[in-house]
Amino acid sequence: MELVPRLIAWELTGACNLECVHCRASATKTPSSDELSTEEAKHLIDDIASFAKPIIILSGGEPLVRDDVYEIAKYGMDKGLRMVLATNGILVTREVAKRLKDAGIRRVSISIDGASAKMHDEFRGLHGAFDGALRGMKTLKEAGLSLQINTTITKRNLDELPKILDLALELSADALHIFMLVPTGRGEVLAGEEVSPEEYERVLNWLYDAQKKAKIQLKATCAPHYFRIMYQRAKHGARVELKKEGFSAMTKGCLAGTGFCFISRTGEVYPCGYLPVLAGDIRRQSFWEIWRSSKVFIELRDGSRLKGKCARCEFRRVCGGCRARAYAVTGDYLDEEPYCIYQPGGAKRG
Repeated sequence: MELVPRLIAWELTGACNLECVHCRASATKTPSSDELSTEEAKHLIDDIASFAKPIIILSGGEPLVRDDVYEIAKYGMDKGLRMVLATNGILVTREVAKRLKDAGIRRVSISIDGASAKMHDEFRGLHGAFDGALRGMKTLKEAGLSLQINTTITKRNLDELPKILDLALELSADALHIFMLVPTGRGEVLAGEEVSPEEYERVLNWLYDAQKKAKIQLKATCAPHYFRIMYQRAKHGARVELKKEGFSAMTKGCLAGTGFCFISRTGEVYPCGYLPVLAGDIRRQSFWEIWRSSKVFIELRDGSRLKGKCARCEFRRVCGGCRARAYAVTGDYLDEEPYCIYQPGGAKRG
């Protein structure tokens, strides 16, 4: 059966009101003139909806700086797509929250990169960003929208994870997603702040333990070896059940080019937002054609092409290694995951 996209991150704009040090988009203060127009955005939605019904993450930059974000969201919802929004929260008012809900947005994610204003504001490059994000989250909850908190882990905030989880619970968030830093875009300035492979492993084991107790959904992103840890930590002979639908879907590790892709503000398509290998351009091809026949997508879907210890690993079908991290370190997106400490045992796994 042919693969279809399950999740698409769509960078509506490069404009943003913040200057976050780890921003993948290297966002600017004002929109560029070459961003997809409203009509081009609707045409893209038609193209996607013609063969798939994925979750669409409207992101940026800051998507709320686009006046047509509500129109685009409603158009996608009317076409049967599940529309969600990623924002820094500062621009969220009661009116904005109501308009998002009326447009059919089902969930809004806001990033919190520290349990205190000092830590978060340093990441966000703006004094008051933490308080603004908290106000936005409370406003979204009051409007009846589902709230997700995203946290990018670096050496700066590694020890704050338990406090961030406590904050998420206090704010009645529905989910906390942990993102492991991939140093691309503006995040390149944090190239020395990725957690070590050993700390990476410790964080993912902490997440596994916390997930069993927490009353909200916890999920690791850009951390494919979490799936290997899930299988290792499960009781001997126990079957690991992976939820495959909805916002809490968990299917496998790296989904780049298989169940996920990234669309830039100008219509360029990539396997993910952190893997700068162009798959196609919707201004020149249909999205369906890019998804079906792009060389990089075809290669990423073939697990037999993996190299190094990823090729030998018995968990490669559930993990796959981070292809963006491999590319950042070696220049080859099929090379082995550089931040995994696991040594393959050689056993075959289905």
